Amino acid sequence: MQNCLKGITVLAVEQAVAAPYASSRLADAGARVIKIERPEGDFARNYDKLVLGQSAYFVWLNRGKESVCLDLKSDLDRSVLEALLADADVFIQNLKPGNIDKLGFGSAELRRRFPRLITCDISGFGEGGPFSHLKAYDLIVQAESGLCAITGTQQGPARVGVSVCDISAGMTAHSAILQALFNRERTGEGASIQVSLFDAVADWMNVPVLQHDYSDYPTVRGGVNHPSLAPYGAYRCADGTDVIFSVQNDREWVNFCEKFLKQSELTRAPGFADNMQRIGNRARLDEIIRRRFCELSSEEAMRELEATGLAYGRLNEISAVSQHPHLRRVRVETPEGPVETIAPAAVYDSESVSLRPVPALGAHTDAVRQEIEARSRIRIGSFWPRHSL
Repeated sequence: MQNCLKGITVLAVEQAVAAPYASSRLADAGARVIKIERPEGDFARNYDKLVLGQSAYFVWLNRGKESVCLDLKSDLDRSVLEALLADADVFIQNLKPGNIDKLGFGSAELRRRFPRLITCDISGFGEGGPFSHLKAYDLIVQAESGLCAITGTQQGPARVGVSVCDISAGMTAHSAILQALFNRERTGEGASIQVSLFDAVADWMNVPVLQHDYSDYPTVRGGVNHPSLAPYGAYRCADGTDVIFSVQNDREWVNFCEKFLKQSELTRAPGFADNMQRIGNRARLDEIIRRRFCELSSEEAMRELEATGLAYGRLNEISAVSQHPHLRRVRVETPEGPVETIAPAAVYDSESVSLRPVPALGAHTDAVRQEIEARSRIRIGSFWPRHSL
């Protein structure tokens, strides 16, 4: 499965997170991904210097790619991209809205000239609408989409701690590209795909928006408590450790009252009989639950929750996650040495995963230019004379 996209060529005029996420997953599946960088490189290379002097973001999202430096304001370098497009299957870009069109590589034009090509444009707010012309980074879209409004505590909103809008857009683009590749196998036709950060995370916001639109239920920021299920959240044990557990249905609620709280009478008590009542009576319910957790160490609480048949977990810090017994890691080579990174989530046929290296800036520029020059010698109607390279 790591070679299921072998023979597919992806050109990515990309930067930051969303487009590199999509193209990195295509590379993981065996596609040839040619990453077109400015001469100074993808600015995500300089987000931090925390992984052997390299950016954690860049190491995570650029394995298995070829780095080719082009100045797309230069006629000669645009002709290189033009030549690559002639043999490409997928073209991904996430430049500032309108920039790729000004350079002559807009999706409408490319699809007209290359009917089998799949183009994917990733933007902040999409192709139309009052904000479509704006740059939009992850936190801006978290705020605009209302995600921050439901994240944090009653004291104030918060950012989701990872670049969730970028990642959701990259995931959406990846799945859409795979759909388009499958459809091309059937029809021979490519596709034009548009993905915006706003649309991708807005889809994830369906529950709070539907609750708002069709009821008077107010979704409130609850820290690590679930906004519309109770009990479902974090509770502190006698040893100072927080344990999270969840009640998802009536059967679990009955078991929780009888076996964990030791208060079977609470099961059908007024204010606690169903989830909606418990949400409206959350403060009283939380006080009852807190008292019980305070009687137990975290290990005791988790043993009892497991015996009750409830889902539970620890409120881990990053240091604990790094040593988590379920964390799968894989080695990837980088320009500054090997890095143990978290493995891709999907496991195919119990295969151990192997990732190709993270490229140094411009590591493949000369080789790709030479490849195009060699191709131009045998192709009738090449895009530029041999001496121009």
